[in-house]
Amino acid sequence: MSAVMRDERFDCRVAFAEELAVIARGDQRVVVVCNDSIGSSNLATFAQEFPDRTVNVGIAEQDMVGVAAGLANGGYTPFVCAAGAFLTGRALEQIKDDIAYSGYHVVLCGMSPGLSYGEVGPTHHSIEDVAWLRAISGLAIVVPADPVETRGAMRWAAGTESPSYLRIGRFRVPAVLPETYRFELGRAVELRHGSSLTIVASGVMVHRALEAADELQRRGILARVLNVSTLKPIDTDALVRAAEETGRVVTVEESVIDGGLGSAVAQVLCEQHPVPMRILGVPQFAPTGNASFLLDHFGLNAAGIVRAALELFP
Repeated sequence: MSAVMRDERFDCRVAFAEELAVIARGDQRVVVVCNDSIGSSNLATFAQEFPDRTVNVGIAEQDMVGVAAGLANGGYTPFVCAAGAFLTGRALEQIKDDIAYSGYHVVLCGMSPGLSYGEVGPTHHSIEDVAWLRAISGLAIVVPADPVETRGAMRWAAGTESPSYLRIGRFRVPAVLPETYRFELGRAVELRHGSSLTIVASGVMVHRALEAADELQRRGILARVLNVSTLKPIDTDALVRAAEETGRVVTVEESVIDGGLGSAVAQVLCEQHPVPMRILGVPQFAPTGNASFLLDHFGLNAAGIVRAALELFP
C-alpha cells in the first residue's frame, strides 16, 4: 500500500469524537467513561447527544477504570477516555486486574499521549504508557498514524470482545492512508517500498518517517517504511521479511526507548533475524517546552531519522 501524504493536517481527536458518535448511534451498548476530561478528550458533542451514556467520574482515574469494568460486566461497551499519562499511570493496577485479567471488553483511550502536553512538563508527558501496557497480557495496543486509521481502529475495538488500548494523538498530522484502508489488528502496512533499509514507525512519527525516506532517496538510499500501528500483537512476519530484504532497521516512536516499539521490534529480530538497528525515541524524562520543540530536541524528526539511517551504512 502506498502512502497518500497530503498537505492538510488533522487532529486525530476530532476523528475519534466523530467516529465514536457514529459507533454509539449504531450500538446502544456503547458508553463513555471519563475523568473530568470532556474538553480535552473532545467529548462535548458526544455528551450533548448521549448525556445518559456519558459517565464523568471526576479526577479519579482508578475509579474510572473500575466503573468501566463494572459496565462491561453488565453488558456495555465502555470507551474510557483520559489523558494517556493519567489513565495509565494512575490506574495501572485497575487496567491489569479489572480489565485485562478479567478479559472485559473495554476500550481504553489514551488521549494526547507522548509529548503532546509539552509546556505542562514531565508530569503530563505520556511517554511510558506503551512500555507499561506491553507487559500486561491480553491487552491489545494500537497507535494509529492518522485520522483514517484512528476511525478504523475504533471500529475494530468496538466490534471485538477483548480489551484494548488506543493511543489517540494530539499532534496535527497529514493523512497517510487512503480512505479505502481497512484496519486489521496485528498487521503492519508497508507505505513505501525500499531495499536499502527499513524505517519502522508508529503514530505521529509515521509521516516523519516518510519525509525521511524522501531525503534518503535523494541520497541514493531506498528506505522501506512500515507503519506498525499494532504494537501488541506485533506483525512478526512483516518485520522479519523487512529485515531479510533490507538488512538494516531504524525504529522511531514518540515514547520511551525502553519497552516501546523499538524494544518490541528488537525482540522479534534478535530471535529470528538479527540485523544492525537504531532505536529512536525519548531516552529520559522530557523537559518542559513546546511539543514540536521536544520532538526536534530528541531527534524525532526527518533529519534525526536520516542521521540514524546513515549510521547503518559504512
